Amino acid sequence: MKRIALVGAGYIAGVHADVLRDMRDVRVTAIVDPAGSAAAALARQCPGAAVFASVGAALAAGAFDRAHVLVPPELHAPVAAELLAAGRPTLLEKPLAATGAECDALVAQAAAGDVPLGVNQNFVNHPAFVRLRRLVDARALGRPSYVDVLYNVPLRQLAARQFGHWMFAAPGNILLEQAVHPLSQIAALAGPIGAVRAIAAPPIALSPDRLFHAGVDVALACAHLPAQLRFAVGQSFPFWQVRVVCDDGVIVADILANRCVTYGRTRWMDAVDGALSGTRSAAALARDSLGGTLGYVASLLRLRPRSDPFFVSMRATIAAFHAAVDAGTPPALDAAFGAMLVAACERIRDAAFVPPPAPIGAEVCPSGVQAHPEVATPDLATPDLAVPDLAVPDLAKPEISVSDIAKPGIAKPETARPGIAILGGSGFIGTHLVRRCLAENMSVTVMARSVRGLPAEFSDPRVRVVRGDIRDPDAVALAIDGAPLVVNLAHGGGGASYEAICAAMVGGAEIVGRAAQAAGARRLVHVGSIASLYLGPQEAAVTGATPPDPQAEHRADYARAKAACDLALLALHRDTGLDLVILRPGVVVGEGSSPFHSGLGLFNNEQHCIGWNAGRNPLPFVLAEDVADAILCACRAEGIAGRCYNLVGEVRWCARDYIAALGTALERPLRFHPQSATRLWLVECGKWAIKRVTGRAVAAPSRHDFLSRGMLATFDCADARQALDWHPVADVAVFRARAIEVHRSGGG
Repeated sequence: MKRIALVGAGYIAGVHADVLRDMRDVRVTAIVDPAGSAAAALARQCPGAAVFASVGAALAAGAFDRAHVLVPPELHAPVAAELLAAGRPTLLEKPLAATGAECDALVAQAAAGDVPLGVNQNFVNHPAFVRLRRLVDARALGRPSYVDVLYNVPLRQLAARQFGHWMFAAPGNILLEQAVHPLSQIAALAGPIGAVRAIAAPPIALSPDRLFHAGVDVALACAHLPAQLRFAVGQSFPFWQVRVVCDDGVIVADILANRCVTYGRTRWMDAVDGALSGTRSAAALARDSLGGTLGYVASLLRLRPRSDPFFVSMRATIAAFHAAVDAGTPPALDAAFGAMLVAACERIRDAAFVPPPAPIGAEVCPSGVQAHPEVATPDLATPDLAVPDLAVPDLAKPEISVSDIAKPGIAKPETARPGIAILGGSGFIGTHLVRRCLAENMSVTVMARSVRGLPAEFSDPRVRVVRGDIRDPDAVALAIDGAPLVVNLAHGGGGASYEAICAAMVGGAEIVGRAAQAAGARRLVHVGSIASLYLGPQEAAVTGATPPDPQAEHRADYARAKAACDLALLALHRDTGLDLVILRPGVVVGEGSSPFHSGLGLFNNEQHCIGWNAGRNPLPFVLAEDVADAILCACRAEGIAGRCYNLVGEVRWCARDYIAALGTALERPLRFHPQSATRLWLVECGKWAIKRVTGRAVAAPSRHDFLSRGMLATFDCADARQALDWHPVADVAVFRARAIEVHRSGGG
């Protein structure tokens, strides 16, 4: 029995665990991650696996024979070096390491110690690509003469503005994170990559010290064939095609659709050949397309093992590595292959990309020393969960009333007004709020799980940025210490179950509430969501006094947890006297937000919005900057402790009108597809029935929830306007410019 350690407990570790669970003579016996909660969650998927905080501890316990390294790329080299020094065969997730020099050192160390070292370039084993290689190797269409790859894909982290991710830290990192996939396929077909010529798209400034190139065209001189790569990320239409031109035809693999098609000739004259060869290619396309659908249905019904192309590619690569180790042969995708890909990425970077700007700004590091985020010590495997100790200097505790906060139009004093602490303040609403606070010359402390790649506002000397998580009481206490005002924009993270989501959202909110009370904060403004309310058809208008959905147990996990969060905080106010105000924004739109808001409907892809209903009812839109204004209004208003206010603007387009306006602005054929809540519910009931028949324990869908998603309720926000002295945008032209047109130039 081969004992495996998974080093790193992030998302990809779960995929590795699933693959290993189905392999014979293999068992996961160790989970290594300093984030105990993440490691424990993964260990529950691997019965009998022990949890360790470090590789050294797992080695000392003799807990494993081989390791999969699944930590962030900047940690690949040090973690792998420790494992190789201990003689443990190691499989590294791509890229092999963060730099060519680190790759060379790993290759040399593995060779010197005769320790197997592989890299998980799994898309070399993607089913469609495997079929293409077989056709090429069999010379089905003659000798190959040219390879090109079109890699045109969305980028979730870019759309979500998660600019603190490692891939945005330096211009070349996106190549190591994403381009190694198509480059690995090119190398498998055309041979090791040598010289390159590259032209990049103009850089985008994500933050003052982060430039990002969303695309690059590369000509590659490979050992056997010439090749071309069109690499583009952050695209709206996903398309990944590998094409091999041969003497007697062309072989094309569509990676995302898992199709492989040939374009060749028949024995007939040209006039007939066009019809016959086209029909043959079309039949192959239809066969692969139908096969993919049938395979999905069979897997859903558990009539066959999991067979989605990504999982198949992971299973093949992992199995091949362990088979090679068992046989005493070098892995096909070995360290030398991975090092060659990293070297190619560095050559493309140097040929095409603009050097990064000089570092600016600082973050508060665990030592209390100011350091640029890029040189701060990273967390292992799950930086969004691991919260370091923060040494935050004490903030002054001025004796001021909430009414002393500056109002618009008041002249700024020479020194910044003290203190507001914004938890979860690095998102798009937080950015608007920081901008608003700076306009009123307030000093700001922002706590966020990621403090890298932040907008220019966060480098202002009046802003202190600290890293932390609202689930960590010590981090929260340090972040809000001395701030008379506390704003909680953090939701606490997610989870695979309602219990996990509730623990994060409700538990985190209660931690913030108790910390604010203990610190003597003048007020806590908690920013929740109208999702906590029932928004289906009802006679009375929804106001700030409307209680959370009394049937919240029949709602989706997020809405249910939001309702529980409101109730828990209101109970804390009643029990402790905490000065609390809850704000519930509606459908928040504007700069920094996604233009494809789930309040409009279900976006299976960006082009098509499946409405929650007919899409003709007014929706509770609110601009992000109006939410920021309301937050500051709630900070200074008197006599509102224990109150809740819904934040809905004056312009309330229906979903149809919003999608039409967005399509015009983006010059894209966006479509709204009306549905009925009952029909959507019945479809989900069918899916639920299939899952239950196949043995999956999932909650039954609720029609109550689908009715609420349609937001047919009417809103009366007069209470918020009066009590907070809040005046959201009412001009339709201004709303259109800030909610819709801002996305035309990528400002969203």
